Amino acid sequence: MKIFHYSKLLMVSFLLLNQAFAQELETDSTSKEKVYYLIKKSDGNELYGYIISDDGREILLETKTIGKVYINKSDIKEIININHTVIENYGEFRETGPFTTRYYFTNNALPIKKGEDYAMINLYGPEVHFSLSDNFSLGVMATWIASPIALASKYCFNTKGKTHVAIGTILGSSGYIDQGDAMGGLHWLTISRGDRMSNISISAGYGYIYNNNFQDAFFIGIGGITPVGKKASFIFDSMTILNPSTYNATLIFMPSMRFNQSYEKAFQIALAGVVNIESDGDVTSFPVPMVSWLRKF
Repeated sequence: MKIFHYSKLLMVSFLLLNQAFAQELETDSTSKEKVYYLIKKSDGNELYGYIISDDGREILLETKTIGKVYINKSDIKEIININHTVIENYGEFRETGPFTTRYYFTNNALPIKKGEDYAMINLYGPEVHFSLSDNFSLGVMATWIASPIALASKYCFNTKGKTHVAIGTILGSSGYIDQGDAMGGLHWLTISRGDRMSNISISAGYGYIYNNNFQDAFFIGIGGITPVGKKASFIFDSMTILNPSTYNATLIFMPSMRFNQSYEKAFQIALAGVVNIESDGDVTSFPVPMVSWLRKF
């Protein structure tokens, strides 16, 4: 009987020690910081979550929406490490990508990284921007009838911290409208403060157009963007055009919302308005609602 009693006591002690050891392992494993990933599949689908295991052939991903899912590594195009704090705060991956380099109409001083070319489809026409390097990009802007048409360029200087500087140029022509007699350009300097998710910019530039006579103007722009909710961002975009010869001023305000559908897709809408102030004090204004789609390729 004593042997049975000692055996039972030994078994209970072993079970208690085993449970305590298991709890210690569990506590130690959960204390490690999890890394959040964006999994881009070859079929275009995207999944966000924590990688639980990787056996070389497939990974086990724990997502917040559909739970745990196995993904064959042969079906994966890219695995991107995402900042965990950003995900917890805003629920989506919006801290990089080509769309972060612009507001609704104007640009900030952040560069389009090489390989992150994108297109923007507006109601009046398309524009396409290509990154030739991590600091320099070229773009084409046009209407649906390809006239007028313009070539845009942007160069970003390497700056440390959250202050960024860029210069840009737009050279345009009326195309086959007016037999291409109208030509013009806009050259500007932009200073931005912040990161890709939230920033503010101030721009100053000089523009001109020639069509039988020469006209020029000075441009001042203020823009900014900040996240709102899980997938949306609020954008404020504005431009002031000052004509030195006529003393007229034109103010363009473009408060807008951008909705990030995925890493490669976004939709934005603006309730823009134009205010024209004549030299004699006469003021006219009118709304210009705008809609556009952004696509990375």
